Amino acid sequence: MTDVILIAASGLAREVIAMDQSGHRVVGVLDDDTTLHGQSVGGVEVLGGIELAARLPGRFAVCVGAGAGRRMIVGRLAALGIGDDRFATLVDTSARIGAGSALGPGTIVLAGCVLTADVLVGRHVVLMPHCTLTHDDIVDDFATFAAGVAVGGVARIGEAAYLGMNSSVRQRVSIGADATIGMGAVVLADVPDGQIWAGVPAKELGVRL
Repeated sequence: MTDVILIAASGLAREVIAMDQSGHRVVGVLDDDTTLHGQSVGGVEVLGGIELAARLPGRFAVCVGAGAGRRMIVGRLAALGIGDDRFATLVDTSARIGAGSALGPGTIVLAGCVLTADVLVGRHVVLMPHCTLTHDDIVDDFATFAAGVAVGGVARIGEAAYLGMNSSVRQRVSIGADATIGMGAVVLADVPDGQIWAGVPAKELGVRL
């Protein structure tokens, strides 16, 4: 059993604490909010600020909901000497990871997710419950999938992209880095970096700042 410390006393942290997982045990939470120190999140104690990570054993998982926020925290941890080998990959036992698929360090996969075959998921990606990624999809680091997202085969999801709840992405479509897809959107065409798309079919609404 590997001890894991979560970074950020967030809703995602509580979901990770509640998830059914084998091989990992959450033993603490770190957060820079000093009013939370000594308190509990999902029954797990907030031990102190993020800088404390440099002195703690075990592995870590960054539970900031936004991909850009996770990217910033991972950068802070790297400056403390914490590399990829110190991050846990957390997968609910109800998730199905198909043959040839791979998950990067720090990635979190919640209940009911399905990765069918040869899906490549990068570092510090979050898949909320009941997401489906089909054959040959590629997901770059720090992407976030809200609950119920479905992605067709041979799609590419860019770094720190956010896909809203119950959105769908057509096969062979690319979602750019730092792009945002709205709830329930149906994406039929490539989305450039940083753009916000929503609707059925999805269309550009603006640029993510």
